[in-house]
Amino acid sequence: MTPLTRRGFLASGVAGLVASGCDTPAAQQSGTTGSTGSDRGYLLRGGCVLSLDPDVGDFDRADVLIQGSTIAAVGPDLEADAEVIDASRAIVMPGFVDTHRHMWQGALRNILPNGTLNDYVRDVLGTVRPVMQPADVRVGDLVTALGAINAGVTTVLDWSHIGNSPEHTDAAIAGLRASGIRAVYAFGGGIGGPANRYPQDIRRLRREHFAAPDDLLTLAMAANMNAAEWALAREEGASISIHAGGSLAGLEDALGPDVTCIHCTTFTDDAWRMVADSGGHVSLSCPVEMEMGHGIPPIQQALDHGIQPSLSVDVETEMPGDFFTQMRTAFTLQRMLALSGPRRPGAPPATPLTARDVVEFATIAGARANQLADSVGTLTPGKQADVILLRADTINVMPLNNAWGAVVLGMDTSNVDTVFVAGRPRKRNGRLVDVDLEAIRDEAERSRDGILARAGWPTTRLGGYLPGH
Repeated sequence: MTPLTRRGFLASGVAGLVASGCDTPAAQQSGTTGSTGSDRGYLLRGGCVLSLDPDVGDFDRADVLIQGSTIAAVGPDLEADAEVIDASRAIVMPGFVDTHRHMWQGALRNILPNGTLNDYVRDVLGTVRPVMQPADVRVGDLVTALGAINAGVTTVLDWSHIGNSPEHTDAAIAGLRASGIRAVYAFGGGIGGPANRYPQDIRRLRREHFAAPDDLLTLAMAANMNAAEWALAREEGASISIHAGGSLAGLEDALGPDVTCIHCTTFTDDAWRMVADSGGHVSLSCPVEMEMGHGIPPIQQALDHGIQPSLSVDVETEMPGDFFTQMRTAFTLQRMLALSGPRRPGAPPATPLTARDVVEFATIAGARANQLADSVGTLTPGKQADVILLRADTINVMPLNNAWGAVVLGMDTSNVDTVFVAGRPRKRNGRLVDVDLEAIRDEAERSRDGILARAGWPTTRLGGYLPGH
């Protein structure tokens, strides 16, 4: 496959990253070119540009100029003294934004493919979480974050309900920082016990890890439906993310635009109105909700109340970590509901979603929910250069006829050629930059084996550690 490059970039440049315990990307430590980027910036030349910004527009063919960490310009025929990347056979767009993923479970991918929500609560939260060591949390977050970057996800909210101890929370943050992804670290609880410092430890986290205003990592609280916890989060300038359901009774005065409600499959009509009236956000994980038995993903209810939902992977113990799966599921589910016949009494007419609508869910709606819309989610000059190039010359989408349809319905992770986070290339020519995959694979396998041993489960690539799973 021909690299999407004109000059100045070696397709084979994969140097070593991430020794155990590393807190920053290896390229930052070593000064290698890959993830520190070009001093002259990058000119992405001649791509099909989906800016997602109505003031900028979308282009059949245009250029995107990246200088430093930001987008400098978007439009046809730009000129700049910058490293040129030929994007003429690619779609150029904002990176995907995930609003809810339990990243500490990275070493347990696909371990529970047939499990229900009850199985997950019993086996992963009840059996595995108590035996997780801080080193397992770090590698879990690292592996998950690198997988997200590989799939074109440039921002993710880590719903980190592994706060067994301060060492566990610090390890999760170290894994995120080592990957080079943009992340919202949502501090959550874990198993009970004297080492658990939730929720008060958010004060230390703010002071020790989140004091820098321009950091790639920002702070949230993975909270319970508890107004006192939310008040503490707000004291520390942290947004609030909750697994939400029911009527939200007692939270009427606590809801606000800094709150994201996840799943929402059991919301009452009053709860939907409360979230909409407060300016709050919704995060849907449609594949997991359908497969694990949360209920029918309430995508239509969100739209009925004027809420543009964001998308999230949730758990990779059950589902893949890419956003192509998320977008396709949301698109096909909503259109089935909208086109299948009469609606419930009093509900407004349902308009089928378009492919562009779902790309907005995966980008700007996610940025809003993560409180980052001023920085990411669109290709807007002045925003952070979180940009992805998706190959449109591959056999699964060639020839390109509709960019929105190709992204939502035709593509998969193999189309993700190039990923920039804050102007730094994290993936080039289909390969992660400055990542020693063999070393990370060895570390992840050691972590997995230790977790399974402490949980009392056999290590087998055939699965089936419990009957039926």
